[in-house]
This record gives sequence, C-alpha cells and structure tokens, in this order.
Amino acid sequence: MTDDRMTQRLAPKDQTLQEAYDVPANFLEIDVCNPETHGIANKRYTDYEVRLKTNLPIFRVQECSVRRRYSDFEWLRSELEKESKIIVPALPGKAIKRLLPFRGDDGIFEEDFIEDRRQGIEGFINKIAGHPLAQNEKCLHMFLTEPMIDKNYVPGKVRTH
Repeated sequence: MTDDRMTQRLAPKDQTLQEAYDVPANFLEIDVCNPETHGIANKRYTDYEVRLKTNLPIFRVQECSVRRRYSDFEWLRSELEKESKIIVPALPGKAIKRLLPFRGDDGIFEEDFIEDRRQGIEGFINKIAGHPLAQNEKCLHMFLTEPMIDKNYVPGKVRTH
C-alpha cells in the first residue's frame, strides 16, 4: 500500500536570472592540460599542468596551477591508499606496451598516448578531489597547490580554522 503523497516531488522553485548566472554555490574544477616532454634519451619524461579552480573553503587558494608527472599521480594514489578511508580509483596504465621493434620507450612519448594518459589522469584527479573525505587529506592539497611535492611531509587532515 503506497501513499501518493509520500512520493510526490517537490515543486521546482523558479530561478531568477541572477541565480542562473551566479557563481555556483560550491565548485571544484581541475583540468590536466599542456603536456610537455622534457629531457633526452632515457632521461625523457612528460609532465602536465594541473589547474585548480574552486570556491570550497577547505582549499587555501581558489586558483592555482602546478606541473606534475605521472609518477606524482602514482605517489598521490599511494598516499591516499595509506592515509584515507576512501577506495582510490585506478590510474591509467603505466604504459601501453606497443610492439615496436628497437624502441625502449614503449611509445609513451607519442601524441596519442600522451593525450590518452592526460584524459585518464584528469578523470582520476577529479574523482579523488571530488570526494569529501579525500578533500581533507594534506597530500591532496600539496599535490594540487604546492609547486614541489614534499615526500617527507607528515600525513594528516587539513584544518580549515
């Protein structure tokens, strides 16, 4: 026996033009962009710009940009697995093993691979940063806002006051 009154939807509130174009109540945008490959021969690596825009009070800054390489994302994932109570999503694979003879880099400096990886790590960081429990972890804040990652930091929670 169901009572129709219990399942009625709330009537939508008409939105003013000001509300429609106002800054959203809470937002968190993270873009991974501008990949750059550095170095030569077996010292090559690619890093990415990680741009943060937010108005969430948990973050000290509302906008910033840092450069991170794939190993930095691996570090963040590892720290969150150790320190937080969230299930940490997987990162895109370390490298696509391409069957290219006489190549030692597995094709990881090809544009298609770099773009696929960029999309994968952007999805990864957005899932993590959007999680309320992860937002309290110092490692995430350092990853998103500090120019250099201090791997000797003391893990813990971020305090907002």
